[in-house]
Amino acid sequence: MGNPFCHVELSTDDVVKAKKFYKGLFDWKFEAFGPDYTMIKLGKGTGGGMMPKQMPGQPTMWLPYVEVKDVKKTIAKAKKLGADVKVDYMEIAGGMGSFGVFVDPTGAGIGVYAQAKKAPKKVKKAKKRKG
Repeated sequence: MGNPFCHVELSTDDVVKAKKFYKGLFDWKFEAFGPDYTMIKLGKGTGGGMMPKQMPGQPTMWLPYVEVKDVKKTIAKAKKLGADVKVDYMEIAGGMGSFGVFVDPTGAGIGVYAQAKKAPKKVKKAKKRKG
């Protein structure tokens, strides 16, 4: 099966104004995630987030993310196919995973996201028997 869209993110100069607009328009709930990021909680479907623009000249826009197994490999493949890479690889705070962002050869921006691999479960040591 193909790689699903997994997150949609708004970069804007005015997150407060955007939250007010979208809260009035849709049945969205918002949750702070760090000082400069707001998660969009939907209950079902692809969720998202809002944040201030991260780079000079960055347009106000929604950016979709596609789930992949390996961000570094996917970004390298996209570059080989003609993409203009904007974020090569970045880990997400809190151990949630990693992402990358590129502009495809037609000029459309898109992100890729890989969920963090879960840490192996600790193996409990057997207690020594007395006697």
